[in-house]
Amino acid sequence: MKEITDEKLNKYFSITKEAFEMAKASGNRTELKEEREDFLDMIERYIKDADHFRSNGDYINAFAALNYAHGWLDAGARIGMFDVKDSRLFTVDD
Repeated sequence: MKEITDEKLNKYFSITKEAFEMAKASGNRTELKEEREDFLDMIERYIKDADHFRSNGDYINAFAALNYAHGWLDAGARIGMFDVKDSRLFTVDD
């Protein structure tokens, strides 16, 4: 595959937004309360950037921004800031 299609971009928007909502609703197994809020803010900003890029037809940067957002989600999940158990959405054990 050498291009980012509407279908692929829509799939990753859906997955990332679902993971973001789950992360926001989850508990926090750490004492990193301010850091968790910072993570959530960065994730939201990257998702908004991805929306902006997509609306301008820039699918490559939209896809990249979604990947950054999901990287923040996975990092927060791995260290326990997001108490999630869904290995479909995060790099965590069920």
